[in-house]
Amino acid sequence: MQVRQRLLCFGLVLLLAACGKQPSSGEHSAAVTRESAAPTAALAPPAAPQKKAEQPGDLPSKITRINEDGSETVEDVPSDGGTHNPLLAAVASTIAASTSAAAAATMSGPTLWQEGVNYTRLVPAQPTQVAAGQVEVLEFFWYACPHCYALDPLIESWKKTKPSYISFSRVHVMWNEGHRSLARLFYTLESMGKLDQMHAEVFKEIHANGHPLLAPDENNTAETERIQTAFVKKFGISADDFGKAYHSFAVETALQKADELEQRYRILAVPTFVVNGKYVADVHTADGPERLMTLIGDLAAQEHKR
Repeated sequence: MQVRQRLLCFGLVLLLAACGKQPSSGEHSAAVTRESAAPTAALAPPAAPQKKAEQPGDLPSKITRINEDGSETVEDVPSDGGTHNPLLAAVASTIAASTSAAAAATMSGPTLWQEGVNYTRLVPAQPTQVAAGQVEVLEFFWYACPHCYALDPLIESWKKTKPSYISFSRVHVMWNEGHRSLARLFYTLESMGKLDQMHAEVFKEIHANGHPLLAPDENNTAETERIQTAFVKKFGISADDFGKAYHSFAVETALQKADELEQRYRILAVPTFVVNGKYVADVHTADGPERLMTLIGDLAAQEHKR
C-alpha cells in the first residue's frame, strides 16, 4: 500500500508541477517550466549555493533588447551570484512589451522571428565543443519532466531530418540528488552505447509505467542503483557491465561537464535549447513545440552561413 501511495503521489506531482529548478524536498519532481500552455512562474532559488563552473567574466553579461521603435539596446546583466536568472527575466519583460508594438525582426524566412521575444541572444557568446563547420544545438532536459517526455518524439523525428551541419546533444540537468541519479543513468547508457535503445524506454518507464527509477529516499543512491540495474536487465543489459560503467571515470567526467554547462547557461527550467552558444529558446518563447523546432533550425542555418 505504501508503494502504491508513493507512485500515486509521484504521478500527481508530475501532473501538477512543471519542470523547473527547486530545492530538494524528497519528492521526484520540481516546480515551474517555460511552456506554451502556461505563463512563466516565479522560480524558486536553489537549495544550496553551487560552485561556479566559470569565472564571472566568462558568463553572459549583456542582453540585447528590441525597443518599440525597432532599435536595439544592449543592457548589462547585473551580477547576482547565480540566484536570479536574468535571461528568463529578459524574456518575460520583452514578451510583455511586444504586445504594445511590433518589434523589429532580426531574421526572416518561412517564419518571422523576433530577438528578445522568440529567443534570447547571449552576450558574450559561449564557447562550443563541435568541429569547424558544425553548429552546436544543446537540449537541457530531465527524465522525470513531463514536458521533456511530451517533446521527445518531436525531437527524435527532427533528428532524422535535420541538416548534417547541426551537432545535437542532450544535457541532463543536475539540480539535486534525484536529478543527478537520473543523469547518471543517462550518461551510463550513453557510455555503453545503449542510449539509442534505452532513451525512450526510460521516459516510458517513468511517465507511462509510473516507476520513477529512484529510491523513495533520493539520497539513498545504493538503492537507486539497484532499481536502475533491475530495470536495464529487462532489456538484456548485463548487470556487471552496467555497474562498471555506472561508476566509471567516463561517466563521472560526463556528469561534471553537464554540471558545468548547466551553470554556464544558468538553466533553471527544462526543456531549454541553446544554439551555438549564442541563442536560448524554449517551447514558451517559440509559441509551441513545432515552432520551436523550426526556430532552432532557422537559428542554426543562420549560424552555418556565417
